Amino acid sequence: MSGVLVLRAGPLSLRVTRRALLVCGLLWAVLVALALWAFTLGSYPLTLGDLADVVTGSAGSGVRKIVLEWRAPRIVAAVLFGAALALGGAVFQSLTRNPLGSPDVIGFTTGSYTGVVLALLAGATSYSALAAGALAGGLLTALAVYLLAFRRGVQGFRLIIVGIAVGALLSSVNTWFSVKADVDTALRAAVWNAGSLATVDWTAIGMAAVVLALVALAAPVAQRRMRRLELGDDTAAMLGVPVERTKLLLVLLGVTATAVVTAAAGPIAFVALAAPQIARRLTGHGTSVDLAGSALVGAVLLLGADIAAQHAVPGVLLPTGAVTVCAGGAYLLVLLVRESRRGF
Repeated sequence: MSGVLVLRAGPLSLRVTRRALLVCGLLWAVLVALALWAFTLGSYPLTLGDLADVVTGSAGSGVRKIVLEWRAPRIVAAVLFGAALALGGAVFQSLTRNPLGSPDVIGFTTGSYTGVVLALLAGATSYSALAAGALAGGLLTALAVYLLAFRRGVQGFRLIIVGIAVGALLSSVNTWFSVKADVDTALRAAVWNAGSLATVDWTAIGMAAVVLALVALAAPVAQRRMRRLELGDDTAAMLGVPVERTKLLLVLLGVTATAVVTAAAGPIAFVALAAPQIARRLTGHGTSVDLAGSALVGAVLLLGADIAAQHAVPGVLLPTGAVTVCAGGAYLLVLLVRESRRGF
């Protein structure tokens, strides 16, 4: 096919369309433009020349502090975490074969937040402790949902319904913990629950980047198996895919990507839901298995949302999660209407 290219790196090969490559290139350009714009915005405006001076080392200490300590961590976190959320969403939407199969819809993000709340109640303050709590909460929630949904295998629609039910239960548990906790812990949990990049620092970004790098290394193999699973469990088994073991590994991969973000910034909703579907429509792929495109769309969405959170309302700093909820709520409504017309 003239519109398909085959990229090879050693034993690995990847088939991509020219349209997908063009879209990814344009998304990279948009992402870079948004990042440069974000650097220049703020109560102390900067120019691109100031950024160039920081890169060359000729900028003053004040400008370097603004760029490297105040603005860069937030911008890098938005890009990295947006890509991670989108990867988690793409994995679960492919696994469930349903556009509603997102970690924040089927309860895994809520489980990660439960882990963070329990860590806060236990007196944890470091990112590593909160990250461990988020990862443990997300994985235990995923295991519970997986086991409850297992009936001679895991079907996508059953996984979504069970996940929504478990997520609602955990949401009630989180509210109960917040009511019973002391005021300081409850306030910390409430701030975490809003989902914000304001307090993310280089330490948290570095630790998150290590975990997400491992997720990215597993992505090519995961994408190949996901494409085969979308052909149906029987067909995938005939092609040599260990179906149930692969599904469990994909759940672990998606939960890990989501939990790392929840530990650093709190639950940021709807990026995981929207990014894979937007990428699918932009690249023209017939399935939701487009991890590279999804990651780029997720990075653009979260960076754009964070810019809006900081500068959309003069004098008011909004939590990034509040912006994604507002935008995502409208997207979810449209998606539900479309899926209901198709009979789900």
